[in-house]
Amino acid sequence: MTTSVISTQLTTIDRCDRCGAQAYVRVVLESSGGELLFCGHHARAVEATLKPMASEWLDETGRLHEKAPVSVD
Repeated sequence: MTTSVISTQLTTIDRCDRCGAQAYVRVVLESSGGELLFCGHHARAVEATLKPMASEWLDETGRLHEKAPVSVD
């Protein structure tokens, strides 16, 4: 039997459900267990409404300000 580990970190493949930009916020709704993904802009726009209904609110918008590693050849 194989067990898979689900990564909770969002990747470049994850896209905002509103505009298609890279998602930096994952919301899991308490009532249905459904998952919504948002870019930073749209997460802020819906936060007041959705956060009280969320069982999980994963906010990775801090990664927007990280510097990419520099490769030295």
